Amino acid sequence: MKNRTLWIVLGVVAVVVVWVVSSYNTLVGKQEKVNEAWANVETVYQRRADLIPNLVSTVKGYAAHEQETLQSVTDARANATSISIDPSTATPEQMEAWMKAQNEVGSALGRLIAISENYPDLKANQNFMELQKQLEGTENRISTERRKYNEEVRGYNAKIRRFPTNILAGMFGFEKSVMFEAEEGAEIAPVVEF
Repeated sequence: MKNRTLWIVLGVVAVVVVWVVSSYNTLVGKQEKVNEAWANVETVYQRRADLIPNLVSTVKGYAAHEQETLQSVTDARANATSISIDPSTATPEQMEAWMKAQNEVGSALGRLIAISENYPDLKANQNFMELQKQLEGTENRISTERRKYNEEVRGYNAKIRRFPTNILAGMFGFEKSVMFEAEEGAEIAPVVEF
């Protein structure tokens, strides 16, 4: 009878150990997917930041007296590239500050692109047209990667909140990740003014 009880206890312990190891590894895998998705988001934002100096240089040749707009694009880019976030420890406030900086870049780029309407030669410039296409494609990639990031965060956050995995997540310090959220007023189209 003692041997049978011992085997039952050992069997239950083995099942619990296998569950803990499996669940822990699943949480690590989901957390890494969130980190990978964030890295993809940062990559496309960096691509946009890398295109900006070329765009500014191209516009400078045609619109030298638009210095204020050119400077605002350069400043917004510098501010946006100076902020970095670790998705596993990011707070909603950090995410908001990062998104605000990225939105300032987008707004400054909108003003820069609008300048081209005043310069027919610039609009016809092959470099400018190519850079504009690349920026448009990059903006589409940003949207796609942000959506993918949110999907990964949603899956990860749901996993660490589900019972009984939530107990294990709490024991090993798995924290909720922050999702991208639309900035207040994002549903209203921006007005470009000069």
